[in-house]
Amino acid sequence: MASYNKIILMGNLTRDPQLSYLPSQTPVVEIGLAVNHKYKDQQGQMQDKVCFVDCRSIGRQAETLSKYMKKGRPLLIEGRLEFDQWEAQDGSKRSKHRVFIERFTFVDNQGGGGGQGGYAPQQQQQPQQQYGGQPQQAPAGDGYAPQQQPPQQQPPQQQPPAQQAPPNSYDDAPPAGEDIPF
Repeated sequence: MASYNKIILMGNLTRDPQLSYLPSQTPVVEIGLAVNHKYKDQQGQMQDKVCFVDCRSIGRQAETLSKYMKKGRPLLIEGRLEFDQWEAQDGSKRSKHRVFIERFTFVDNQGGGGGQGGYAPQQQQQPQQQYGGQPQQAPAGDGYAPQQQPPQQQPPQQQPPAQQAPPNSYDDAPPAGEDIPF
């Protein structure tokens, strides 16, 4: 039977990270994430629904999250859903789902510093220059897009003659001196 377990969430921390250590001295961090969902109700009024998610990370990632994150900071996480079961002190059986963080990205909230975000709110919806000078409309959506700078167009310069490719090189490799857009 095939299965797939992947969660991607972006929200704000509901509390400061709680760092602890396993008996093997492996760091473990527990965080709470608040993820908002905005929608219009039947009367046309904007409503805001919040989902609170408990998350866990271990190892070096746990130490990094504990060191750089605090309550209220935004965070983008990618992970998998896990089901935990335990017995409470009163003897009752308890269980809950939580997200095990596999990767994360610090998100900079409006230039507030400290963020190493791969995602940030777009300030203006203006056409952007792409490689080759073709304007492209900024994508519509939830207002988040990777921070990318379009390549700078420079005047053509005199290029030295292309050198012969060494033996055993790939046939589809670009000629020497050409920029490759990514």
